[in-house]
Amino acid sequence: MTNTDTKTRGATRAGNGRLVFPMAELDELRIGADYSTTRGSVVEGDRMMVGLMRIPAGTGAERHSHPNEQWIFVLEGTFHAVVDGAAVDVPAGSVLYIPSGLVHEGRAGPERDLVFFTVKDTTHSLHGIKAS
Repeated sequence: MTNTDTKTRGATRAGNGRLVFPMAELDELRIGADYSTTRGSVVEGDRMMVGLMRIPAGTGAERHSHPNEQWIFVLEGTFHAVVDGAAVDVPAGSVLYIPSGLVHEGRAGPERDLVFFTVKDTTHSLHGIKAS
């Protein structure tokens, strides 16, 4: 069940007694369509949102930023990221923190899809703003 009362269009709204969300059964969204190949499901509460995302092998997100901070927990694959000019490789089992407003980009390795769980505050949607 999606709701228009979300920052991220098409996200599922938590609350009103809804406590459990089978992520694989929720609507799949394209996140950052103008700069990214990321797809996944998103649930938003009052102050936080979560997403289970997938980036196909060898693809990723171009330079972008967002006014909300972000946590990325890598479940499968390796996230090859550049955050504020610093290159970092984030293997499965690791968490990447992206402070609000920093320009960043990232790709899945060529060998396998990247699967990650992400958390952001709801001051903005899950979508970012493509950097020029």
